[in-house]
Amino acid sequence: MKRLFPAPWLSLALWLLWLVLNLSVSPGNLLLGALLGFCAPLMMRPLPIRIRRPMTILRLLLVVGRDVLLSNLAVAWGVLNAGRRPPRSRFVKIPLELRDANGLAALSTITTVVPGTVWSELSLDRSILLLHVFDLDDEAAFIQHFKTTYERPLMEIFE
Repeated sequence: MKRLFPAPWLSLALWLLWLVLNLSVSPGNLLLGALLGFCAPLMMRPLPIRIRRPMTILRLLLVVGRDVLLSNLAVAWGVLNAGRRPPRSRFVKIPLELRDANGLAALSTITTVVPGTVWSELSLDRSILLLHVFDLDDEAAFIQHFKTTYERPLMEIFE
């Protein structure tokens, strides 16, 4: 059974996502979604995920949600006031301790959804992340916040 469905939760999620994106539960969409859910994991061969602390996921989701709201307001304020005070954009090199591929994928997703930050580059040895920040006052404080708020919980979850 494991050879036929290497990632059953991923198959189910893909099938449901297909139905939601198409806004239809017609027989054709049910069949196409099931086909996608069956074939995609066979072709991708996803890495196995071992979640260490599931409650940390909930806390991280709440923190990311809060940061998305606050960052939206901060970026909007920065754009509206750009004539008076231009944003201090810069690239920041963040040393990483997180090595798990799934954790790094989650970290890249988080930095993508939080306005004002863009994942720019990851070093080949996965030890340094180059991040572009829209408006930055204190680089050291930002790095500490990033590591404490995002990297440390992901390390608890995946490593």
